[in-house]
Amino acid sequence: MSRVTVLDSTLRDGAQSEGISFSVSDKLRIVTALDQIGVDLIEAGNPGSNPKDLEFFREARSLSLSGATLAAFGSTRRKGVKARDDEALVSLLEAGTGTVVVFGKSWPLHVEKILRATREENLDMIRETVDFLKSEGRHVIYDAEHFFDGRAADGEYAMATLRAAAEGGAECLVLCDTNGGSLPWRIAEYTKEAAGLGLPLGIHAHNDSGLAVANSLAAVEAGARQVECTINGLGERAGNAALEEIVMSLRTRADRLPYVTSIKTELITKASRLVSSITGISVQPNKAIVGKNAFAHESGIHQDGMLKNAQTYEIMTPE
Repeated sequence: MSRVTVLDSTLRDGAQSEGISFSVSDKLRIVTALDQIGVDLIEAGNPGSNPKDLEFFREARSLSLSGATLAAFGSTRRKGVKARDDEALVSLLEAGTGTVVVFGKSWPLHVEKILRATREENLDMIRETVDFLKSEGRHVIYDAEHFFDGRAADGEYAMATLRAAAEGGAECLVLCDTNGGSLPWRIAEYTKEAAGLGLPLGIHAHNDSGLAVANSLAAVEAGARQVECTINGLGERAGNAALEEIVMSLRTRADRLPYVTSIKTELITKASRLVSSITGISVQPNKAIVGKNAFAHESGIHQDGMLKNAQTYEIMTPE
């Protein structure tokens, strides 16, 4: 069975949830828990935008992780500034992680209205940023922000941004449904197209339409081999794809999705409760996998079925 890499962004994208403010000690505890459950990559913060994150990365150097790799997160260089002179990129290097994740714009709307740059300038920003980080000895994962909206608006340009990252030396191209408005069949179609570039692909899905997990699985089926997710589905607005739901869907749907992860599934609920206790954000009772009602059977008919054969009403064992 093929392996899917799990990148957890609880400490970066999850930290952008309203009402969350992780302390350095909070982040260290969560990193340890994520390492224990078998997360491959931990996107642990943006040192260029938050001095506390830079402090965290300094403290994290003393951790002895058993398998997880820490990654710092940042953006492509600013317009009109050389990569080596960009303060945010310098901070990204100061984090001291061997792997970095950088995002850039895929949608002309953002290039022209937000960056106020030309399309060619944006391609240069992507290519030069990745090349600079590679020259500094970093493994680079490139997040193509708003890729699916960009591909729908101008497919040729969206693909050109991916090629620019590849030309700079990116080792994984992550397709981001940043607005969370795509449907699974669009995710699958555009992921298959991007797979033609020949580089490993990842998926980063937001949950504004309640489809982040479905979209992530559609991308995996279409060729993505890295999923970006968060514990309990934390994240901006309606949140991100939930780690526990993606992992257990792969675990229980091997007939359609013959892929494995490194996650120790019996530890998922413990990690979920730790994150909930630190953030103060309760897990809804009917939340899939980790909600307190996820394996509760109220109906008499359901209870009777469970007593006779648990498979009648459970797709996985609570254990």
